[in-house]
Amino acid sequence: MRPTPDARLVIQVNNMGVEHLGDFLREALYLVIVVVGALLVPSLLVGLIVATFQAATQINEQTLSFLPRLIITLLCILIFGPWIINILVEYTLNLYTNIPYLVN
Repeated sequence: MRPTPDARLVIQVNNMGVEHLGDFLREALYLVIVVVGALLVPSLLVGLIVATFQAATQINEQTLSFLPRLIITLLCILIFGPWIINILVEYTLNLYTNIPYLVN
């Protein structure tokens, strides 16, 4: 007896199981690294530049390094915010869509 196209689809989808949880976890960790990197790398670079300037001029003011890093972090949130929200929403929709197939 030949399976219908719908039966093949169900068989193919039901193959998804616990082994695919690792894929979702890997993708989640990758998203965390990308989001944190997009926000922290510019802040770290500005902190390094300010620290070099402080070392060269021998100014030991802690607030001098804090304010530029705060401003850059806020600017990065404004610039990358829509992109970050978009990739997180796509991941969440993908995860919620696949929950019935993961539970079996």
